Amino acid sequence: MWAAVVLLLVAILLSLVIGAGDVGILRSLSVLAGGQDVDGRFMVWELRLPRTLVGIVVGAALGVSGALLQVVSRNPLAEPGLLGVSAGSALAVAIALSLGVSMLELRIGVAQLGALLGCLCVLGVARVRGLGSDPVRLVLAGAAFYALLSAVTSLLLMMDRRTADEIRFWVVGSLSGRRLDDLAAVLPSLCIAALVLLMLVRPMASLTLGERASAGLGHHPGRLRLLAILIVALLVGGATAVAGPIVFVGLVVPFVARALGGPELRRTLWLCLPLGPLLVLSADVLSRVLVAPSELPIGVLTAICGAPVLIAVVRARRLPTL
Repeated sequence: MWAAVVLLLVAILLSLVIGAGDVGILRSLSVLAGGQDVDGRFMVWELRLPRTLVGIVVGAALGVSGALLQVVSRNPLAEPGLLGVSAGSALAVAIALSLGVSMLELRIGVAQLGALLGCLCVLGVARVRGLGSDPVRLVLAGAAFYALLSAVTSLLLMMDRRTADEIRFWVVGSLSGRRLDDLAAVLPSLCIAALVLLMLVRPMASLTLGERASAGLGHHPGRLRLLAILIVALLVGGATAVAGPIVFVGLVVPFVARALGGPELRRTLWLCLPLGPLLVLSADVLSRVLVAPSELPIGVLTAICGAPVLIAVVRARRLPTL
């Protein structure tokens, strides 16, 4: 945990001092030390700091939601991006924008509703078709659902050029241009999700033992699963509304957290808090320097990091016990 926190602090520092433009590392460090460089202060405090804070919140939300979704489905390959939860949120936002919705708070609510519907659809299909016990088949079902929603989103953008111009870079995930106002708009719903999770994390940990064991301990598995899905919808919808659909964070971060801390849910969630922002900020820093002075969408880099993990887990067939 301490190692993860230290690495996160390093990633935060790099996020504040590295970027395109004339304000390089030395000028940025001078600003952090109290320098009066006007251009440097604007670049660091007005552009890079909000972007960094948004990355921290988005990374933590996606990491925690991935861990919860894996517990709900009892599937270590379950991930909001792979199962179409992020795609459902993105489609809802695209529909809202095409209808002229410009208010950020309303857009966040629409994104969370889309994430909830996407999560319920995939898990419902998996339960009806008996796919929940097979991790690979569940991922395939989620991938098909993701492809369907992404195709509808693309069709909608082709029909509405104004909407396409507004969210072209957003649909692949990006922290570029994010402001503190964006973060302030999404924080209330994320705080509600965090408070509910803190109150329910102990009984939710019993879901890793199976529904019978959870019921034997005096809990209500169905109610816990529904609340977990609502928490996932709030977290993923909020993160998607601010930064776009960023895939594989919810897969890689819980996988690493369980490898470091074991399968116990509470320990996994605590480790996801620094590991999620660490992955997102690291990918964001790389997105600024790989093709400088331009930027890569952060979703591309997280997919590059996450795809090998998914392939390795599937090929090895050594799925962690949940």
